[in-house]
Amino acid sequence: MSAKSLLIGLILTVPALGLGPVFAFDPASPAPVNVEASGAGLKGYDPLGYFNEGKPVEGQPAFTAVHDGTMYLFASDANRDTFIVAPERYLPEYGGFCALAMSFGKKVDIDPTAWKIVGGKLYVQANHRAADLWAQDTAGNISKADDKWATVKDKAPNEL
Repeated sequence: MSAKSLLIGLILTVPALGLGPVFAFDPASPAPVNVEASGAGLKGYDPLGYFNEGKPVEGQPAFTAVHDGTMYLFASDANRDTFIVAPERYLPEYGGFCALAMSFGKKVDIDPTAWKIVGGKLYVQANHRAADLWAQDTAGNISKADDKWATVKDKAPNEL
């Protein structure tokens, strides 16, 4: 079995064990952003929490902003206002799909508590195991994912 097959198998079987979802809300959606049924990105977590507090922080429905059709929730009005000024600084890479899976050209749903900031960019993962695997070659995985993203961003997860 190839390393690629093993890696993808690990990512896709973990959800079957009840440890998280496999795909974004709608595996048939070609949307370039991973959103919940409610339309929220990042599973409702505050994008600024990762940067400002160094941890995932759940957003509150009272503090929202919409960017390119995706609603983001924030822990405070100050975080929301900061996001509105420069959203690209805080948005997760690859539309909020799993960064490790993206290195294989796959759109896989995320666990917002499995994350890392590298070079000022937020990368989220399917689960903590995927985060550990991704960290073994962060630069290489980012390079591969960056290359794949352009060709898969507008495809549905079930097409990949």
